Amino acid sequence: MTTIETSSTAVEPAAGEVVTVADHQHVHLRSPLSLKRHPVVLEERARRAASLQLRIADGITAFAGSMHFVYLHIALFAVWMVLLESKPWPTLTLIVSLEAIFLSTFVMIGQNRQAAFQQAKADHDFTEQELELKTNTELTREIHRLTTELHRRVIENPAR
Repeated sequence: MTTIETSSTAVEPAAGEVVTVADHQHVHLRSPLSLKRHPVVLEERARRAASLQLRIADGITAFAGSMHFVYLHIALFAVWMVLLESKPWPTLTLIVSLEAIFLSTFVMIGQNRQAAFQQAKADHDFTEQELELKTNTELTREIHRLTTELHRRVIENPAR
Protein backbone atom coordinates (compact mmCIF):
# COMPACT_ATOMS: atom_id res chain seq x y z
CA MET A 1 0.00 0.00 0.00
CA THR A 2 1.22 3.52 -0.75
CA THR A 3 1.12 6.11 2.00
CA ILE A 4 0.42 9.69 0.97
CA GLU A 5 2.13 12.24 3.16
CA THR A 6 1.20 15.89 3.06
CA SER A 7 2.89 18.66 4.95
CA SER A 8 0.47 18.21 7.85
CA THR A 9 -0.92 14.66 7.76
CA ALA A 10 -0.31 11.14 6.54
CA VAL A 11 -3.19 9.21 5.00
CA GLU A 12 -3.30 5.49 4.27
CA PRO A 13 -5.99 4.86 1.67
CA ALA A 14 -8.22 1.84 2.14
CA ALA A 15 -8.32 -0.77 -0.60
CA GLY A 16 -9.93 0.75 -3.67
CA GLU A 17 -10.22 4.20 -2.06
CA VAL A 18 -9.29 7.25 -4.10
CA VAL A 19 -7.50 9.95 -2.12
CA THR A 20 -7.16 13.51 -3.36
CA VAL A 21 -4.93 16.13 -1.81
CA ALA A 22 -6.41 19.62 -1.92
CA ASP A 23 -4.90 23.07 -1.46
CA HIS A 24 -1.80 22.22 -3.57
CA GLN A 25 0.01 20.76 -0.58
CA HIS A 26 3.42 19.19 -1.08
CA VAL A 27 2.83 15.47 -1.61
CA HIS A 28 5.38 12.67 -1.08
CA LEU A 29 4.54 9.14 -2.21
CA ARG A 30 6.31 6.52 -0.09
CA SER A 31 6.72 2.95 -1.13
CA PRO A 32 6.28 0.36 1.59
CA LEU A 33 9.47 -0.76 3.28
CA SER A 34 8.64 -4.34 2.39
CA LEU A 35 8.76 -3.59 -1.36
CA LYS A 36 10.11 -6.73 -2.96
CA ARG A 37 12.48 -6.60 -5.91
CA HIS A 38 12.68 -9.11 -8.70
CA PRO A 39 15.60 -11.52 -8.07
CA VAL A 40 17.12 -10.66 -11.46
CA VAL A 41 17.06 -6.97 -10.54
CA LEU A 42 18.92 -7.71 -7.31
CA GLU A 43 21.48 -9.88 -9.11
CA GLU A 44 22.05 -7.21 -11.76
CA ARG A 45 22.50 -4.49 -9.13
CA ALA A 46 25.05 -6.62 -7.27
CA ARG A 47 26.92 -7.46 -10.49
CA ARG A 48 27.06 -3.82 -11.58
CA ALA A 49 28.12 -2.62 -8.12
CA ALA A 50 30.99 -5.13 -8.09
CA SER A 51 32.56 -3.83 -11.31
CA LEU A 52 34.33 -0.46 -11.40
CA GLN A 53 34.08 -0.40 -15.18
CA LEU A 54 30.30 -0.87 -15.08
CA ARG A 55 29.88 1.74 -12.33
CA ILE A 56 31.81 4.26 -14.47
CA ALA A 57 29.68 3.44 -17.53
CA ASP A 58 26.50 3.82 -15.44
CA GLY A 59 27.68 7.18 -14.11
CA ILE A 60 28.51 8.53 -17.57
CA THR A 61 25.23 7.26 -19.00
CA ALA A 62 23.25 8.76 -16.12
CA PHE A 63 24.96 12.14 -16.52
CA ALA A 64 24.75 12.15 -20.33
CA GLY A 65 21.02 11.47 -20.08
CA SER A 66 20.32 14.41 -17.80
CA MET A 67 19.33 18.02 -18.33
CA HIS A 68 22.50 19.07 -16.46
CA PHE A 69 24.44 17.61 -19.39
CA VAL A 70 22.38 19.68 -21.84
CA TYR A 71 22.79 22.91 -19.84
CA LEU A 72 26.53 22.34 -19.44
CA HIS A 73 26.94 21.88 -23.19
CA ILE A 74 24.88 24.95 -24.00
CA ALA A 75 27.10 27.01 -21.73
CA LEU A 76 30.37 25.47 -22.96
CA PHE A 77 29.45 25.83 -26.64
CA ALA A 78 28.35 29.43 -26.15
CA VAL A 79 31.59 30.34 -24.36
CA TRP A 80 33.65 28.51 -26.98
CA MET A 81 31.91 30.18 -29.93
CA VAL A 82 31.97 33.67 -28.42
CA LEU A 83 35.34 33.76 -26.66
CA LEU A 84 37.69 30.97 -27.73
CA GLU A 85 37.44 30.43 -31.45
CA SER A 86 36.36 32.40 -34.48
CA LYS A 87 34.03 31.14 -37.16
CA PRO A 88 33.61 28.38 -38.46
CA TRP A 89 34.70 26.72 -35.18
CA PRO A 90 36.79 23.85 -36.59
CA THR A 91 38.14 22.64 -33.23
CA LEU A 92 34.69 22.77 -31.64
CA THR A 93 33.32 20.74 -34.55
CA LEU A 94 36.01 18.10 -34.04
CA ILE A 95 35.39 17.92 -30.29
CA VAL A 96 31.61 17.66 -30.74
CA SER A 97 32.07 14.89 -33.33
CA LEU A 98 34.34 12.91 -31.02
CA GLU A 99 31.92 13.40 -28.14
CA ALA A 100 29.06 12.14 -30.32
CA ILE A 101 31.05 9.00 -31.12
CA PHE A 102 31.68 8.27 -27.45
CA LEU A 103 28.13 9.10 -26.37
CA SER A 104 26.65 6.85 -29.05
CA THR A 105 28.92 4.08 -27.76
CA PHE A 106 27.55 4.59 -24.25
CA VAL A 107 24.00 4.50 -25.62
CA MET A 108 24.75 1.15 -27.29
CA ILE A 109 26.35 -0.16 -24.09
CA GLY A 110 23.19 0.83 -22.23
CA GLN A 111 20.97 -0.83 -24.83
CA ASN A 112 23.02 -4.04 -24.72
CA ARG A 113 22.90 -4.01 -20.91
CA GLN A 114 19.13 -3.49 -20.96
CA ALA A 115 18.65 -6.29 -23.49
CA ALA A 116 20.75 -8.69 -21.40
CA PHE A 117 18.83 -7.70 -18.27
CA GLN A 118 15.46 -8.22 -19.98
CA GLN A 119 16.60 -11.62 -21.25
CA ALA A 120 17.76 -12.69 -17.78
CA LYS A 121 14.46 -11.51 -16.31
CA ALA A 122 12.46 -13.33 -18.99
CA ASP A 123 14.47 -16.53 -18.40
CA HIS A 124 13.88 -16.29 -14.65
CA ASP A 125 10.17 -15.62 -15.12
CA PHE A 126 9.86 -18.55 -17.55
CA THR A 127 11.53 -20.90 -15.07
CA GLU A 128 9.27 -19.69 -12.25
CA GLN A 129 6.15 -20.02 -14.40
CA GLU A 130 7.11 -23.53 -15.47
CA LEU A 131 7.55 -24.49 -11.81
CA GLU A 132 4.20 -22.89 -10.99
CA LEU A 133 2.53 -24.79 -13.83
CA LYS A 134 4.05 -28.07 -12.66
CA THR A 135 2.92 -27.43 -9.08
CA ASN A 136 -0.60 -26.50 -10.22
CA THR A 137 -0.80 -29.63 -12.36
CA GLU A 138 0.27 -31.81 -9.42
CA LEU A 139 -2.27 -30.09 -7.14
CA THR A 140 -5.02 -30.53 -9.72
CA ARG A 141 -4.23 -34.24 -10.05
CA GLU A 142 -4.23 -34.64 -6.27
CA ILE A 143 -7.56 -32.81 -5.98
CA HIS A 144 -8.98 -35.06 -8.68
CA ARG A 145 -7.67 -38.16 -6.90
CA LEU A 146 -9.13 -37.02 -3.56
CA THR A 147 -12.45 -36.05 -5.15
CA THR A 148 -12.68 -39.44 -6.84
CA GLU A 149 -11.88 -41.20 -3.58
CA LEU A 150 -14.43 -39.11 -1.68
CA HIS A 151 -17.04 -39.75 -4.34
CA ARG A 152 -16.32 -43.49 -4.24
CA ARG A 153 -16.68 -43.59 -0.44
CA VAL A 154 -19.88 -41.55 -0.35
CA ILE A 155 -21.64 -43.16 -3.31
CA GLU A 156 -20.45 -46.76 -2.92
CA ASN A 157 -20.49 -46.91 0.91
CA PRO A 158 -23.20 -44.49 2.08
CA ALA A 159 -23.93 -46.48 5.28
CA ARG A 160 -20.80 -45.39 7.13
